[in-house]
Amino acid sequence: MNIEIKKSKKPVKYEDAVFAMEKRLLDIHKKKKPDLIWILEHEHVYTAGTSYSKNEIIDRSIKVIKSNRGGKITYHGPGQIICYFVIDLNKRKKDLRKFISLIEKTIIDTLNFYNIKTFADRKNIGIWYKNNSEVKKIAAIGLKVSKWIAYHGFAINVTNNLQRYNAIIPCGIKDKGVTNLKEIKDQNYNKLKSKLIENFTLNLKN
Repeated sequence: MNIEIKKSKKPVKYEDAVFAMEKRLLDIHKKKKPDLIWILEHEHVYTAGTSYSKNEIIDRSIKVIKSNRGGKITYHGPGQIICYFVIDLNKRKKDLRKFISLIEKTIIDTLNFYNIKTFADRKNIGIWYKNNSEVKKIAAIGLKVSKWIAYHGFAINVTNNLQRYNAIIPCGIKDKGVTNLKEIKDQNYNKLKSKLIENFTLNLKN
């Protein structure tokens, strides 16, 4: 299946990324362009999904951008790999739960390559890492579906500043923390983007 792979070297503004995805969505609907997988980073930005509430903002001085994706409030910034996509589910099974499971498997498979064992949680969407009895989020997932075309995506914390999460209740979850790959295991993650694309495209074929 034809999928365009795009990697941005410079940070992309959040609003610009959403605009580009929505334009691609229309082009895919009109059969003008293929599906898209887009790897990038954002500068420091807090975004709030459609189900967030204002009491999840601890530091009221921060600027929060409202997003049309699902989910609650989260943080994006340097050192976090973001995988956006615009994928036509009309060409596949129109099964959103199955598509989310495919995304979860993609992240878990990729981190498994680095000998980091993670898991999905049906109650709390995202990918989680357990160290002793402590459970922390390593990857966040947020989607929107229009005309059975899924877009937005997921973010994996690699070397990002975890202190930034103190300004919010990340994803609205109070009893679990947030971590990054460097904190779990300090190793070379240079191949992470390539492994992510490899696993995502492979899982989309299945």
